[in-house]
Amino acid sequence: MTEEPATYAAAGVDLDAADEAVRRLGPHLARTADEAVLPDLSGGYGGLYALPAGAGGSRPVLVSSTDGVGTKLELARAHGSLRTVGIDLVAMVVDDLVCAGARPLFFQDYLAVGRLDPAQVEEVVAGIADGCEAAGCALLGGEIAEHPGVMAPGQVDLAGFGVGIVDADEILGPQRVEEGDALVALASSGPHSNGYSLIRRLVDATDLEAHHPVLGEPLGAALLRPTRLYAPDCLALAAATPVHALAHVTGGGIPGNLPRILPEGLGAVVRTETFAVPEVFGVLQRLGAIAEEELWRVFNMGAGMLAVVPDPEQALALLAERGVHAWHCGEVVTGEGVTLTDVPASE
Repeated sequence: MTEEPATYAAAGVDLDAADEAVRRLGPHLARTADEAVLPDLSGGYGGLYALPAGAGGSRPVLVSSTDGVGTKLELARAHGSLRTVGIDLVAMVVDDLVCAGARPLFFQDYLAVGRLDPAQVEEVVAGIADGCEAAGCALLGGEIAEHPGVMAPGQVDLAGFGVGIVDADEILGPQRVEEGDALVALASSGPHSNGYSLIRRLVDATDLEAHHPVLGEPLGAALLRPTRLYAPDCLALAAATPVHALAHVTGGGIPGNLPRILPEGLGAVVRTETFAVPEVFGVLQRLGAIAEEELWRVFNMGAGMLAVVPDPEQALALLAERGVHAWHCGEVVTGEGVTLTDVPASE
């Protein structure tokens, strides 16, 4: 156990600097835009590009997103299994696309290695194909780059790029959200692909294989479980019931992601007592003496996607039919920002 309470910043990740970097990039994106680039309607989860009007008055919009798996790759490599990180990669991208209401169309990957090992490359790409099958999108190919002298032999880095499509009238996002809307949480499969710089500070590779008495399985199994693919369930939900917005809970947790889909003048209250927080987060908290507030700022805490809906019971019934564990966790209210009940406020 670390002597001082562990934080994401101490592990080398500065969320405030990340926010500032994104703010600085805005003007550079804006100077490249043409008339087909649409305003950010999805909370920044994807870029929107309008296509010419189609038959019957349809107004198709392409939605694009790119992401990686981060330092979870290093744990997977230490564990000797890289196939699941391919699923992680697809999930991180397509679950961003669906926040705009977009159906994923195709996916491409970028794989960098220190030394080219065909078996290793096949293992990673097989996992990417697994994710694409589950998400219902085509894997069109990508790029493999060998970086000897820069990356160590066996070292891997991954990035993915995906494109989806949605009609302009069906784009989800802040423009649809209203006071009184309910927040429905969709259960996560664990830490997904975020917070691993902090996790790796707390967990030694030798700890991954041993049976953990609290978890009932090896710690490695809990930490390397693939990111849940929400896109098919969210698309089914939006097709059958009114959905106003979706927030993919990634880096920054609920406090960092839910505000992205809230319009000016509206905030949200999230009732943390409704969460059955997976025990893996409790294990991590005890390993690093992590403050409760920091846990919620770094991890998804059991909810990898939040749906903003006018009728939570209808949404929950449909998700239950699809075998998705979900629950009503809060509301949209007048105000600003996100209030987590039962979480100590920042001093």
